[in-house]
Amino acid sequence: MNIEYLKYLLLYLLVVNIIGFLSMGFDKFKAKHNMWRTPENTLLLIPLLGGSVGSYLGMRIFRHKTLHPQFKYGIPVLFVINVICIYFIVTKFIVLN
Repeated sequence: MNIEYLKYLLLYLLVVNIIGFLSMGFDKFKAKHNMWRTPENTLLLIPLLGGSVGSYLGMRIFRHKTLHPQFKYGIPVLFVINVICIYFIVTKFIVLN
C-alpha cells in the first residue's frame, strides 16, 4: 500500500469535512442575522465532494436544514456514495501502487 497517497486522501477528507461542518455553522449564523446566505447547491456540493460527515454533523449540531428533505435524506445518501468512492479509490489506486 502506498501510504503517501493514503495520507493525502485522509488530509483531503479532513479538510473537506471541516469545510462542510463550518459551512453549516456559518449559514445558520447568517440565517439568524438576516445576512446573505450560502446557496443550497453549495451546501450540497461540499458533501458530494467528500464532506458528508462534516456537513451532517454541522447540520445536526447547529440544527440547520434538518427539515429540508434534500438535506435530511440527501446528505446520508451522499455519505454512502462517499464511502463507495473512497473504497474504490483505496482498493483500486492506493493499494495497487
